[in-house]
Amino acid sequence: MAAHFDRRLRKAAVTTTVAAVAVAALSASQAPNVTADSHGRQTTADNAPASDTPPSESATGNSPYYTDLPPLKSPSPAPTIGTPASRGTSEAGIPATVLDAYKKAESALRQSKPGCNLPWQLLAAIGKVESGQARGGRVTADGTTTSPIIGPQLDGNGFALIKDTDNGVHDGNSDYDNAVGPMQFIPSTWAWASRDGNGDGKEDPNNIYDAALAAGHYLCRFGWDLSTQADLNRAILSYNNSQDYLRTVLSWLEHYRKGTHEIPDGTGTLPVDRSDDDTDVTGPSPSPGGTGASTGPQAPGTRPPGPGKPDKPTEPSAPADPTKPSDPGTGSPSPRPTEPADPETPPETPTPTPTPTDTVHHLENAGATGLTAIAGDTFTKKISTRAETKAGKAVGKVRIRFTVLGDTDATFAGGEKFAAVTTNAAGVAVAPALVAGEKTGGFTVRATVVGRAVAGLDYRATVTERVADALARTGDSALTCTPGGAFADRVAVKATHKGAAADKVAVTATLVKSVLDPAENDKGPFFKDADGKAVRTLTGLRTDAKGLLTLPKLYADDTTGTFVLRLTTAGGATLDVRLKVAEAETEPSPAPSTDASPGASTEPSTEPGA
Repeated sequence: MAAHFDRRLRKAAVTTTVAAVAVAALSASQAPNVTADSHGRQTTADNAPASDTPPSESATGNSPYYTDLPPLKSPSPAPTIGTPASRGTSEAGIPATVLDAYKKAESALRQSKPGCNLPWQLLAAIGKVESGQARGGRVTADGTTTSPIIGPQLDGNGFALIKDTDNGVHDGNSDYDNAVGPMQFIPSTWAWASRDGNGDGKEDPNNIYDAALAAGHYLCRFGWDLSTQADLNRAILSYNNSQDYLRTVLSWLEHYRKGTHEIPDGTGTLPVDRSDDDTDVTGPSPSPGGTGASTGPQAPGTRPPGPGKPDKPTEPSAPADPTKPSDPGTGSPSPRPTEPADPETPPETPTPTPTPTDTVHHLENAGATGLTAIAGDTFTKKISTRAETKAGKAVGKVRIRFTVLGDTDATFAGGEKFAAVTTNAAGVAVAPALVAGEKTGGFTVRATVVGRAVAGLDYRATVTERVADALARTGDSALTCTPGGAFADRVAVKATHKGAAADKVAVTATLVKSVLDPAENDKGPFFKDADGKAVRTLTGLRTDAKGLLTLPKLYADDTTGTFVLRLTTAGGATLDVRLKVAEAETEPSPAPSTDASPGASTEPSTEPGA
């Protein structure tokens, strides 16, 4: 690290004059709280703390990256018509397919994680720094790079040490991991962060749509809000843990926010300077137009060099000694007699002390059984895994990754489908609480050792239907109707579970033949379907957030009598509602009139014989 820092200082001294000009230009149009350093990089968070994300769980494994700075002048947002010259420099532009992938990823994250506030310009800034926008947009129509983009192997020689985790599937290296693709994911991170961004059913780190969407989800984990500077810094540093990387990405982010434009695929200007371009390595120079990463699988034990690194000159051979006898026929000195070999055995290279991760032989269940939860609830039990040696001894300080697998919307607390936890002194890692989604059924949580290829340990979990143990009407008015008419009042009920409102509970409503006969009635009251036809069973009904449900309007045929509407829920709650269909009662006829005829006396007669 110290050597790397010294190289940066030497590089800074060379470019100070040019950078001073960049400082003035960038500072003149900074966003609030943004400054620029002596390299012309924006330093919104010069004092941002280093990320606590270990290299094996970062996006790139802290691989090398491009250090080129944005041009001094950003173009205004320009139309995509006209010649490239009329639209601005290709360095400021973004290849069409690559730009489309960034914007689609932003749109997807706006739907799935709106609180993250991910700007597509951040993906563009990272894509520029990691791969020069997929080597200037050298991608096919579906977004796949025309050749793989593979970074140097992470063998601990100037880089992080990350041993192979994918058997060379993505990077062609079965000894160590390499960062792969336009967003430079290491295989161990891609294993849980991968996404299908172009809907082709595959998750390919060399596809810009897949990689951009994966990068968006990676940056939005842990509930980070990227509209706040602190969370933005944390997210960028977790991608590649370097303050220089942070400043470089922030410079490009601000540059793209001021304006950019679309250019044809394959015409982007390629970066030149890389963070490892002073590393002493040997081998052929990167191909023109490369990312500084190789464009194909590497042989184990090799690394791509920094650009322009000359080969070491061959030292001249020593002149022949004329005093020594020559080899007949060659004029060269005769070789000396072979001396006996040194009887002492050369010292053996000391075996490096194995890390705790190197000693893990297998994983054991540390007590997680019976993982069941109602939809929407948190699982009461947590998954726990113990790392052990071959002899069964516990191994502490080992990173265990837990990954939710299968057709489920269950996640760990925080909304992610992965979690990494370090084992304690007893060798046990306890995963965060699982939260059930709305999708019922079984799924798997797999525990694996980060940085070591040992068999994973699977845990089976089940999500069951939401339940209610009681149903009650919310009103007490009589439900009556005349034959062929409609009920004036609709049936409204409330579901509860252990006394609390039971939300999103499925309810089935059936007009049964009687309290004792649950078969569906073929006469009497009915509901109507979308076509206006009579139906006497409704499914797919659900209570709202307060446990309330109002049924559709009920109608009656010509049959009179008392009928039963039965409501049932998962969990055993049942409610029978009485419905009455009767002819309207006729009003009684008025009593006969007792009034006398006009003019007649109402007094009794007093005449004789009356």
